[in-house]
Amino acid sequence: MSTSLTPSPVAVILAAGLGTRMKSETVKVLHRVAGRPLVFWPVELARAVGVRRIVAVLGHQIDAVRAALDARYGAGAIGVAEQREPRGTGHALLQALPALADEPGEARVVVLSGDVPLLTQATVQKLLACEGPVAVVTMRPAEPRGYGRMVRDAAGNLRKIVEEKDATPEVRALREVNAGIYAFRLDFLREHLGSLRADNAQGELYLTDLIARAAEQHGDVATVEASAQEVAGANDRVDLSRLDALARQLINERWMREGVTMVAPESVCIEADVQGIGRDCELGPGVQLRGSTRLGARVKVDVGCVITDSTIEDAAFLKPYSVITESRIGARAQIGPFAHCRPGSDLSEDVHMGNFVETKKARLGPGAKANHLAYLGDAEIGAKVNVGAGTITCNYDGKNKFVTTIEDGAFIGSDTQLVAPVRVGKGAYVGAGTTVTKDVPAGALAVSRAPQQNIEGWAEKKAKKDAANKK
Repeated sequence: MSTSLTPSPVAVILAAGLGTRMKSETVKVLHRVAGRPLVFWPVELARAVGVRRIVAVLGHQIDAVRAALDARYGAGAIGVAEQREPRGTGHALLQALPALADEPGEARVVVLSGDVPLLTQATVQKLLACEGPVAVVTMRPAEPRGYGRMVRDAAGNLRKIVEEKDATPEVRALREVNAGIYAFRLDFLREHLGSLRADNAQGELYLTDLIARAAEQHGDVATVEASAQEVAGANDRVDLSRLDALARQLINERWMREGVTMVAPESVCIEADVQGIGRDCELGPGVQLRGSTRLGARVKVDVGCVITDSTIEDAAFLKPYSVITESRIGARAQIGPFAHCRPGSDLSEDVHMGNFVETKKARLGPGAKANHLAYLGDAEIGAKVNVGAGTITCNYDGKNKFVTTIEDGAFIGSDTQLVAPVRVGKGAYVGAGTTVTKDVPAGALAVSRAPQQNIEGWAEKKAKKDAANKK
């Protein structure tokens, strides 16, 4: 007894458009929605529904788009086909067929658009589950202008799609329109795609002409209806702004349903690639979570903080207007307000980093404190070190960077300059106002201030002199 398994679907993403209405030097599909380039959205969706191969049809700025895809997914992971001339959607899909030459004819090809970011996994799965050689997503927007109309017979069977420029007034009056998302059997595409003709108002090869052929040969063509919001595309920056707002709203609602509190959620911006937000986190107004950021449980992020590509561990508290980039903040740490962790900062559990403190490639051990006005760059700082106000690590000589090491339990007085490379030993003290240019042994005190002198009666003499000068 033999069994045949239906092959996993493949995906083709149509992303070759010029995007002239964006009026930008950047190709449309690299403009961002919720922090993610438009072209990445259908790729992520295709991966989510389990396709085994993805081919992107590119045209304008092909090298830039290919580089972006390679950088995110790995070189060559997303296949690329080139459409050198904008000759329509049918011509675009035709360019992808050679990349699918080794796929079996019964494979389903889901065709996605490179500028439609909000299409859901549920809709695509319904589309792929449809019977027959072709299935198409439809919608009923409030204003159907510009879309191809779905023409059905008296029994409600879809017979063809007519593009608006080719439509009669009666057809234009129809409200159901084409969303531009399809599923085809590959053997059907191989049979018919190459014979499309450009005998239409735009002189293009319409992919929609395949609907009429499928209806003639196989009867009714399956459809899946989606909301106009779900299949909305970005033609200009107004569209892009609306899609961005919708995407962020949907993202925020998803995280709130997962147990995250947001104060003024309409002002909170969480990008699409944020990796996780633990339960009972609290995000204040104006908070931005960007890139691959991950928050543990019970993290509080107060008003105006911006966190990018960083990990914030359980019960940490980020006070207002702190900026964290490519860094790690340990459990129960308290950061800010107005603190700045630059790339490579690694703050352990229970660290306190206060107002106007900046770190860069600095590691702070458990319980270390730098509460006021400090710069700590290229530094290894041990457990329970206290860094006084106004301390700086002098890590750069104009050509090279050097490391400052402060061992466990050391105390660094206010207004200290640590000229790297230098080491302060375990439990050592550095007096306020000191410039440290050589290593401080464990348990020692380093002081390099000028001796203090008190001149008795100086203020009185100055006052008499000033009075005399006014006469």
